[in-house]
Amino acid sequence: MKNQIVNKNSARSQSGFTLMEIMVVIVILGVLASLVIPNLMGNKERADRQKAVSDIVALENTLDMYKLDNGRYPTTDQGLKALVTKPELQPVPKNYRSDGYIRRLPTDPWNNDYLIVSPGEHGAIDVFSVGPDGEANTADDVSNWDIDKKTEAEPGQK
Repeated sequence: MKNQIVNKNSARSQSGFTLMEIMVVIVILGVLASLVIPNLMGNKERADRQKAVSDIVALENTLDMYKLDNGRYPTTDQGLKALVTKPELQPVPKNYRSDGYIRRLPTDPWNNDYLIVSPGEHGAIDVFSVGPDGEANTADDVSNWDIDKKTEAEPGQK
């Protein structure tokens, strides 16, 4: 009988974690999270920006196809919708493709529409996203003229 009581007590003392052990694990997890989470947040912002750059390049290429067929880019008033459906506003394109140039327009990573200014202030046509703040002409905008500047500044990079 004494052996049974001793065995129960020794089994109880060996099972489970002490409060101190649990607290040490929580502190370690907190330190690791504080190191990892800021890096992940920065990656999301970079990924969103890169998606916007890719979309803008694709829209530029599609706008170039439109211009090849019709001799001019769509106007600012016609907008990017001119790539999906034939514009009714002047100047109406004469050689518009029956199925359009793109099935649907992408939205930027911040759920804003991409915009154009045609003729552009920075080139033949300006294509841009208003960025995360949703306001035009702020530092977080993503635009084809900024992409072109960065490409020129980094020789050998594409």
